[in-house]
Amino acid sequence: MPVLVPAQPAQAAPPLPTFWLGVHRPHWLKESRVPMFVSNRQLARVKTLPRAGHPWALDSGGFTEITKFGEWRTTPQQYVQQIRRYRDEVGRLSWASQQDLMCEDDALRMTGLTIDQHQDLTVANFLTLRELAPELPIIPVVQGWLRPQYARCVEKFAAAGVDLTKEPLVGVGSIRRRPSTFTASWILEDLHAMGLRLHAFGYKKTGLDISWRHVASADSMAWSKGGRFERTCGTHKSEANCLPYALRWREDLLGHLAAVRESA
Repeated sequence: MPVLVPAQPAQAAPPLPTFWLGVHRPHWLKESRVPMFVSNRQLARVKTLPRAGHPWALDSGGFTEITKFGEWRTTPQQYVQQIRRYRDEVGRLSWASQQDLMCEDDALRMTGLTIDQHQDLTVANFLTLRELAPELPIIPVVQGWLRPQYARCVEKFAAAGVDLTKEPLVGVGSIRRRPSTFTASWILEDLHAMGLRLHAFGYKKTGLDISWRHVASADSMAWSKGGRFERTCGTHKSEANCLPYALRWREDLLGHLAAVRESA
């Protein structure tokens, strides 16, 4: 007689990632009720900060700083002071990215350093920030370009005493400016398999189609670039700086991902 094998219950699909809407107008923090992602380079120049109406996260502004100057001009001490100000004056800060060194060609050309050196400096910065402000929700960021390099970066954090599997969130850098979405998706899958809870910086819709299972959260400002060529509100020359347009874009993205999850 054939052996009857009990049917295994179907596993529920994982939840959709939290999507942080990248914005470049700090005052939108008080006007919105969705998670927003704001650059430190924008907030640092504001004298009177807005009170946030919803939880938000802080981008360190590293890509601009590194590709413009070839180094971090904002010191860890200054960065910690800025984060504390945002925590106290803006409120509802969920987390802030560390001051990592990305590994795209533009950044490497500006610093004149290797990927290995960028990783070492990234790990060292996280240790410094954690020592200066252990109470602040600063997240570590893994960097690299090829898949083995990201695994090596995880090892470097571990060698420095930071177990990334125990961190509430780990950023993944240098994945948005790639010619192939699949390479980034493989990197995220690798890191997810290591037990890391991931945030994908600047991750595109096509990437989330593939990687939504492997990330806890993501952010993007792609709406602004696309909005340059649209005029739907009738009150702007374009939608590149329109909050209602940005919110509709985010809602459409989440609806699309929900349909992807439903069909999985």
